[in-house]
Amino acid sequence: MDALHQPSGPLLGLKVIDLSSVVMGPYTSQILGDMGAEVLKIESIDGDVFRYTAPSKHSTMSASFIQLNRNKQSISLNLKNLEEKAKLLELISSADVLLYNIRPRSMTKLGLDYTSLQELNPRLIYCGVYGFSEDGPYSGKPAYDDLIQAMSGLADLQGRNKIEYKPEYLNTVIADKVTGITAAYAISMALYEREKSGLGQAVDVPMFETMVSFNLMEHMAEATFTDNPKPNMGYGRVLSKSRKPHQTKDGFIGILPYTSAQWERFFILSGLEHHAKEDRFMNPALRGQNIDEMYSILSETMKTKTSEEWFVLLKDADIPMAKVNTVESLLEDEHLKQIGFFKTYQHPTEGNIRLTDIPTKFSRTPGTIYRLPPNLNQDADLLNLKKKCEKAS
Repeated sequence: MDALHQPSGPLLGLKVIDLSSVVMGPYTSQILGDMGAEVLKIESIDGDVFRYTAPSKHSTMSASFIQLNRNKQSISLNLKNLEEKAKLLELISSADVLLYNIRPRSMTKLGLDYTSLQELNPRLIYCGVYGFSEDGPYSGKPAYDDLIQAMSGLADLQGRNKIEYKPEYLNTVIADKVTGITAAYAISMALYEREKSGLGQAVDVPMFETMVSFNLMEHMAEATFTDNPKPNMGYGRVLSKSRKPHQTKDGFIGILPYTSAQWERFFILSGLEHHAKEDRFMNPALRGQNIDEMYSILSETMKTKTSEEWFVLLKDADIPMAKVNTVESLLEDEHLKQIGFFKTYQHPTEGNIRLTDIPTKFSRTPGTIYRLPPNLNQDADLLNLKKKCEKAS
């Protein structure tokens, strides 16, 4: 059983008010919390809807909620109630960061727009994570991970290397998580700028634009050059129909000969020396044009030996390869076990729970897991304690 640590990290002492729910915003605030920030999660009376997904031991503490909400405290407020909204404004007045994923128009209706809060707290970093930029025609439209995968071109890309084209979603909420990570670094940069100016600012992190940028890094291709009226887009190597974990006699492995020298060694050890002499395969400038054929040869060749036989051959030839883990087998992965990546804690209501470790490491100011995921409204007494302190002073 692992022990909780004292809060530490590069963001120690930072105060974050988190109005977000589900995945995107909570992932952002958990990253900040892991780095030492004091995160106060403000929930509706019913709580974050992600509390109620399956599986769970108790109705308000789902596994997914637990994985996204460590290092936080929880208070429930009805923001349509003036008295409870006043409590939130009091908290915001001394906060460093306000994070929200409510639509900006709704924030304005609640009187929680940036202009209003800037007067209350000029040093506030006001970060919104939501669907679309407020400057375009999609402003205010509902946005969920599946919809953004579809709109951003990601589902299209996933369908392009199928035998028969069929757009598909990734089996992970990648738009939520990429946008959440983007918000975490955007907030950090705004905080750095505040150290120089002394002033806060509004930071907008829309999902659609974030994912279009993310997807087109390698897939802009010919559209990079504006003189082509009908450019071919997409990075050929990753869109090859044969780019996938390859089947062996008894399973699957990942393999990636990448350089000319690696391809040459692969062809030789596979008994395909004639391919090692072909310029269309050995010349990097030509290889991209023939990558489908190369990957097809690779795929057929891998079926001739067992996974273990290939691991030995490829290791000796210094050709990049990897086993294909299931998510279940990750729990027993030798590397992750050696570094203690999976942590086990005794939760006061949920029993023994398993969490992943903080993946980033700081030599002087490491982040820590110091607070377990909170039950709904677990920290309501924080508001009363604050009032008592004010009276005492």
